[in-house]
Amino acid sequence: MLQPKKQKHRKMQKGRSKRRLTETRGIHLSFGHFGLQSLEAHWVTANQIEAARKAIAHSLQREGKTWIRIFPDKPVTKLPPEVTLGGGKGIEELKEAVLKALGALRRKN
Repeated sequence: MLQPKKQKHRKMQKGRSKRRLTETRGIHLSFGHFGLQSLEAHWVTANQIEAARKAIAHSLQREGKTWIRIFPDKPVTKLPPEVTLGGGKGIEELKEAVLKALGALRRKN
């Protein structure tokens, strides 16, 4: 499972999207000829990235090479059930990667 080796801060704020609905940087392919495009902004967990990698690798069957350019480096905390408010932020439950919707993705010739 993907997770960072070291982090400067153990807990992080959730963050909000500020009118930036589409990503303008990194919309061109760096490797390969095809790419997956995110249509909506969302958070993706490490388990979801790993499941997608396995499904793509299974469908390619050693015929191609894949590059996964996202990494789950954002910790998500959660309080245990039946705990009242005022006990702090909670413990880290999982790691997520933040995806933004892409404006345009073009095929590299």
